[in-house]
Amino acid sequence: MKYDEVVFLIEKVLNRVLTQKGLPPATVNNSTRLLDGELSIDSLDLAVMVTELEQETKKDPFKDGFKSFTTVDQLAQLYLD
Repeated sequence: MKYDEVVFLIEKVLNRVLTQKGLPPATVNNSTRLLDGELSIDSLDLAVMVTELEQETKKDPFKDGFKSFTTVDQLAQLYLD
């Protein structure tokens, strides 16, 4: 999977989470902060996103333990081939 595809997938999953919360969709870029930023998501929402990303990509970058990330770019890097 290429970087742009992963970022697109993150945005798609994020917007699914936002919609389920009754919030408007968001557009993200590489520097968008996933928590404590402009997005209205919390750590539980982020956990749901990571689970959905694992299902979509068939990759689990956290199988050996948690890896810290705060931005879309940092999360996307975890899912690259």
